[in-house]
Amino acid sequence: MATPMSASAFLSALEKEGLVVVQEGDWRDHNRNHKGPWGPVHGVMIHHTVTKGTGPTVRIVRDGYSGLPGPLCHGMIAKDGRVHLVGYGRANHAGLGDPDVLAAVIAERALPADNEASVDGNRHFFGFECENLGDNKDPWPAAQIEAIVRVGAAICRHYGWNYRSVFRHLDWQPGKVDPRGPGLDWDDIEARIAKRLGSKPSTTPRPTPSRPVVDLSELVKAARSNPAMRGTPVTYAGARIVEAALVDEGLLSSRRLDGHFGSDTVAAYSRWQLKLYPGSSTKPGGAADGIPGKTSLVKLGQRHGFDVRN
Repeated sequence: MATPMSASAFLSALEKEGLVVVQEGDWRDHNRNHKGPWGPVHGVMIHHTVTKGTGPTVRIVRDGYSGLPGPLCHGMIAKDGRVHLVGYGRANHAGLGDPDVLAAVIAERALPADNEASVDGNRHFFGFECENLGDNKDPWPAAQIEAIVRVGAAICRHYGWNYRSVFRHLDWQPGKVDPRGPGLDWDDIEARIAKRLGSKPSTTPRPTPSRPVVDLSELVKAARSNPAMRGTPVTYAGARIVEAALVDEGLLSSRRLDGHFGSDTVAAYSRWQLKLYPGSSTKPGGAADGIPGKTSLVKLGQRHGFDVRN
């Protein structure tokens, strides 16, 4: 069980690993500790931002946005390899994830497939966002990759962890795809972290992660019935995958990510449909009435890492 190091020790660990660190404002005291505990800590999670430009990206990860207050990470790794520290303590970066993955991170062993979202990751992980559009086309410069390696090694070195304590958002939470893109080879990153720590990475091939599947007919049933059932149990577990995608799109408050396709989720899905079909009707039966259709759901899945079946 690892107690979070002090902010000064965190900064020192990064600088000792040879990183160029930029301290943004009151980062040492900028956190979400009033919303829940910070620690024990068990690992380092790497994300991509879906943004462009270092300045705007720093502002977003520091301040957050509607429905998801900042900080959204502890540090932002820019394209040039600089690490911008924006917060320290509990941060809104990991969300709910798989308890089996948490157990594997703690044991420093190969991660299982993530198929649940029930454990608070904001409590247990350091989070680093990386400046990247997240469209699987935006390249990852060598300086940025090297910074990821050194960030992971710095924190692992402090706690005596091995390279398996550094992992991706997609390893933790179903439906996530980050980080991804040309120039980012996670096996190579793991090997380089292990080398810096004086150990050897596993030679076992990494299993191909399975994508979550959302059943359209079950989702439609939930969307039609849940708004009249406020406070009742979840009727279809796949609704949570769709809600997580709507949160990432900035269309649904993270507080409403509960697996219940209620009126707030219907309204958020309607906003997604309006993005796809500007000017369409929001009335019942209209193209943007908040009831998922196959085309709009497939497009949401393509952006956020899930498949759709009828």
